[in-house]
Amino acid sequence: MSVTPAGIGVLERLNAGEVVIGDGGFVFALEKRGYVKAGPWTPEVTVTHPEAVRQLHREFLRAGANVMQAYTFYASDDKLENRSQTLKITVTQINEAACDLAKQVAGEGDALAAAGVCQTPSYLSCKSETDVKAVFKRQLDVFVKKNVDFLIAEYFEHVEEAVWAVEVLKTSGKPVAASMCIGPEGDLHGVPAGECAVRLVKAGAQIVGVNCHFDPMTCVKAVKLMKEGVEKSGLKAHYMVQPLAYHVPDSTYLGYTELPEFPFALEPRIVTRWDVHKYTREAYKAGIRFIGGCCGFEPYHIRAVAEELAAERGIMPAGSEKHGMWGAGLEMHTKPWVRARCRREYWENLLPASGRPKCASLSTPESWGVTKGHADLLQHKEATTTQEMKHALEMQKKAKSSG
Repeated sequence: MSVTPAGIGVLERLNAGEVVIGDGGFVFALEKRGYVKAGPWTPEVTVTHPEAVRQLHREFLRAGANVMQAYTFYASDDKLENRSQTLKITVTQINEAACDLAKQVAGEGDALAAAGVCQTPSYLSCKSETDVKAVFKRQLDVFVKKNVDFLIAEYFEHVEEAVWAVEVLKTSGKPVAASMCIGPEGDLHGVPAGECAVRLVKAGAQIVGVNCHFDPMTCVKAVKLMKEGVEKSGLKAHYMVQPLAYHVPDSTYLGYTELPEFPFALEPRIVTRWDVHKYTREAYKAGIRFIGGCCGFEPYHIRAVAEELAAERGIMPAGSEKHGMWGAGLEMHTKPWVRARCRREYWENLLPASGRPKCASLSTPESWGVTKGHADLLQHKEATTTQEMKHALEMQKKAKSSG
């Protein structure tokens, strides 16, 4: 059994050729559990119900994750004040609590604590580089105070903003990973995936990749393009991938948010643990060594990542105590037809049915074709107006008819 010595950081692990396993999707997991509000998606739960966040960290740790990422997603001043949201909890309180929880659980196992920043309403509203960087800096001050092990700039649709985030995070002197929510077609301003990676590395990111918005295999493809771009430029980096746990082959360059099922009817698209085995192997073969998950990824998905690479890592996760590899535990089932499924060949070749005979296998994306700089994406502190909602419904109708 191989366990990394205490005090070894993320870059040391990656430089040694180790696989670093990320955790899963806190936003969706905690929304489903009743602790996060869909829409704003802000993480005040770190203060209001820390036990819920702590337990999810522990489940990912038990599943094999060795990065406990502080739940700081959307924990910025401009996001907490966006569209009439009023909280009695400050951004500093949220970020401090998130870091404390991640560090506590990381200390319970062979794990590192990370904290991160993500895209901002300020950028979408065309505020200046100085204004946007100030948002990141206020979050970074907390991360430095709490002394997390490394930093992540994640969930960026525009490489320009991601570069700004990396430039701010680098001032800490801590390792920086940069992860964009883009597919193989590149960012929303048309910058190719390979060029995005080059810009991030030049800005100071030592780890680059993608997270969210696309399914596992699409994300692996995007990171391959990033890797090609970096290597062609004569630069060096490590690579990470943390995709959705949903099959979204019908999405366009905007990803799953444009699918009509987002966010409350995505369950029929959930990947199986066996899909995750395939994704993990493809990511590993592509040279990606930081492998995890984002929205939809539950602890059992992360356990599948750890189990698929158990031979390479020399360790099985604690959660595998209750999970026979490739269904081996089914040998103990009372029904013989279920016992017959306790083998790899069965699960690797199964094509799961959805159980929904009246549903199509694919949807028509609602492609509005708007991004940063468009009036529809300007954000404000006031509540969404009746006129704004009327316009949104008109645009939706137009998108559906054109689709």
